[in-house]
Amino acid sequence: MAEEAGSIIDTSVPHSARIWNYWLGGKDNYPVDREAGDQYLQVYPGIADIARAGRNFLARAVRYLAGEQGIRQFLDVGTGLPTVDNTHEVAQRVAPDSHIVYVDNDPLVLSHAHALLTSRPEGETSYIEADMRDPEQVLRMAREKLDFDRPIAVMLMGVLGHIDSYDDVLHIIRTLAGGLSSGSFLALYDDTDTDEAHNEAQQQYDDTGAVPYRLRPPGQITAYFDGLELVEPGVTACEKWRPEPNPFGDTPATSTLCGVARKP
Repeated sequence: MAEEAGSIIDTSVPHSARIWNYWLGGKDNYPVDREAGDQYLQVYPGIADIARAGRNFLARAVRYLAGEQGIRQFLDVGTGLPTVDNTHEVAQRVAPDSHIVYVDNDPLVLSHAHALLTSRPEGETSYIEADMRDPEQVLRMAREKLDFDRPIAVMLMGVLGHIDSYDDVLHIIRTLAGGLSSGSFLALYDDTDTDEAHNEAQQQYDDTGAVPYRLRPPGQITAYFDGLELVEPGVTACEKWRPEPNPFGDTPATSTLCGVARKP
């Protein structure tokens, strides 16, 4: 991808969405992202397993919510770059009339979303330019596109570590969940700080000048779901949440935790 003159896209420092795109085999990344991604892999090769496990959890969670729970509205906050099995694709394979709203404040992500994330004719795919650090704004804008009198599934997939303050993370989650009707769901995953190699690789990445990502203790991630009804098997490693048969053998273990919970 060549950077266009006058572009607001900064290719001088690594970008987390582009690095994750690289780890997942995508093409929407620059040399600076691939270099940072390779350096991360050298210190912590397991990050590639985490990227795949998180993506696979997203697909299983959306299939569960659309299929077993009948959810037809999804609010995907912190979308990231489009890749395989995006939320709307998974949901609309199960229920073509599903309505998905993607939320991001990154111009690169939004430009790709508008170009690539299209809806089936029975459903709808929408986009909001908003920052999850302002959950009140996210809800305000989402109300223009979703029916908040009906259940909605809020997705926070691997994005909460971009918020430095744990109190701010809890405020985001509580505000978003508080704005939902009974029978709505929260689905998320986040990385833990239990692996020293992972901690070292993340610190080296943060030192590049890129937007840092904070790894958190497992107990803090479990507390994200306080006040909600966790779906079995509760808070667990991504690869262990309602696993499906893997034709390629055992799924590598990760230190990333996930969960799906219902608002009473």
